[in-house]
Amino acid sequence: MQKKSLKQLSKTEAIKEIQEFFSEIKDNLRNNIKNKTPEQVKKIKTLAMKHNLKLGANKKLFCKRCFSVYKHPEIRINKKTKSMKCENCGTISRWKMD
Repeated sequence: MQKKSLKQLSKTEAIKEIQEFFSEIKDNLRNNIKNKTPEQVKKIKTLAMKHNLKLGANKKLFCKRCFSVYKHPEIRINKKTKSMKCENCGTISRWKMD
C-alpha cells in the first residue's frame, strides 16, 4: 500500500502523524539527539493548520520564526513569563507561566 502524501491525509491520520512527529522530538530531547529539520517542522505545522488542529504545548519545542527545533536555547524566567532565545536566529519567544 502506498503512503499518502501530507496533503491527502484525513483529519484522524493527520492527528496520528502530528503526535508521532512530536513524540519522536520528545524522545530525542531526552537522548540529546535532534534530527528534525526546519522543513519537516514547517510541514507538520502547515498540516495542523490545514486541518484546524491545535499544537498546544508542542509549539514550545521549536522556534516560531525559523522553525528549528530548540537544542540549547537561552532560557530566562521572570515573575510570570518564560523567555526562550533561539540559537539559530536569535528570536525571543515569551510564554506566560501557569
